[in-house]
Amino acid sequence: MSIADSIARLVEDETGQPYPYRRVELVEPDWTRFPGWRDVTAAEWESAQWQRSHCVKSLAQLREVLGDLVDDRFYDDLARDQAERATMTMLVPPQMLNTMVPHVAPRGPGSLTDALYADPIRRYMLPVLSDRLTEWGSHPFATRDSLHEHEMWATEGLTHRYPTKVLAELLPTCPQYCGHCTRMDLVGTSTPTVEKLKFVAKPNDRLADMLDYLRRTPQVRDVVVSGGDVANLPWPRLEAFLTSLLEIENVRDIRLATKALVGLPQHWLQPEVVEGIGRVAALARSRGVSLAMHTHANHAHSITPIVARAAGAMLDAGLRDVRNQGVILDGVNADPHALLDLCFRLLDGARIMPYYFYLCDMIPFAEHWRISVAEAQRLQHHIMGYLPGFATPRIVCDVPFVGKRWVHQLADYDRERGISSWTKNYRTSLEAGDAGALDRPYHYYDPIHTLPESGRAWWAAQHGDAEVTLDATARAAASRATAAVQAY
Repeated sequence: MSIADSIARLVEDETGQPYPYRRVELVEPDWTRFPGWRDVTAAEWESAQWQRSHCVKSLAQLREVLGDLVDDRFYDDLARDQAERATMTMLVPPQMLNTMVPHVAPRGPGSLTDALYADPIRRYMLPVLSDRLTEWGSHPFATRDSLHEHEMWATEGLTHRYPTKVLAELLPTCPQYCGHCTRMDLVGTSTPTVEKLKFVAKPNDRLADMLDYLRRTPQVRDVVVSGGDVANLPWPRLEAFLTSLLEIENVRDIRLATKALVGLPQHWLQPEVVEGIGRVAALARSRGVSLAMHTHANHAHSITPIVARAAGAMLDAGLRDVRNQGVILDGVNADPHALLDLCFRLLDGARIMPYYFYLCDMIPFAEHWRISVAEAQRLQHHIMGYLPGFATPRIVCDVPFVGKRWVHQLADYDRERGISSWTKNYRTSLEAGDAGALDRPYHYYDPIHTLPESGRAWWAAQHGDAEVTLDATARAAASRATAAVQAY
């Protein structure tokens, strides 16, 4: 048997590889399997207006969709989480809800309960109290604004952390609210746990201040246009902002940040939006500016035919690239096969570039999602070699006061106590006069429940009991953030 025949047989019968690649055809789950959507037509499903008006915002609305296919124990579990732990209110577009339990056929009352509990997308879109840890549910150093973005505001909503890059938060809302949202202190409406901060300036004034800062700060060349989510800004206002941004000579890269490409792809398929993207992309090309879109998918089930159509529409309209920035979440995708499945579904099925996977940030009540840096390094190791190099995502840790660092870049690591040390090669906007900013170590902390017994005992000795609470550290950070908001 020739080498070619041997290889062909190996691929046909069994790859013999730790990860067996198979190209998977994208499928839109049948939304009519849910009682509340039994009569929804394809035309209604593909309507952005219908999707927005039928978002699930409450327990009652979720019951209307799922009916008695889910037991009361799940609804009660969800209600308790909303009342006691949730940092984000409930907001799930039909598109996202339809990707939960996509392969489980309803067979009567309660038949979807266990599958829904186990579903990876449900775990971050509809977190329940039993998901959360009862011990060390919040890390002692968890904070509402875990990346200190507000402290680095150059103007209200404009974070200048990196030397050449800024983040422009145009608005504080999204078309979907993820339980692990890193901007949970500002985005969305208040929950019983978190009183949200509010922008003070009028929207037009805030955007004008951002543009003015960029005009007088020539070292900034890269602008992430985000929020919230730019899909929630009426298209004429977004186009006007982007057009003004393109008039600033020093701006050479613009990235549109939107979860809606995955969670509400119908928005990006609207003719007005597609045509508008075409105009902005043409203007960007004429001025030598790179215009791209960044989205947020955490599991392969999220990538369906309509998501692929929306991504294709953006690329065909002239965007340079569409990239995915996921978050590593335990119980969702903290597994090499799950990550590779997602990456290939993005790349093969939807022309979306796997780009980054972030470690879940150190926000309150998120410890059940977070993994250790060591586990992240293991994941990075196991996904190497399967994807093209240009499409192999980096797993990064967003270190407070530092920024994104590849998980193998740490300078020191105390695995017993879960304390990693990191250095940086630039000053943030907070450190213009800080001579030691580039020499000192900055710390990140593994979830305490992942540590050996000796490490858990050390943390207990340092910080008393492990009661789940929005602790003093988080409250202090919230006070600093409030002061930053009131300063504008």
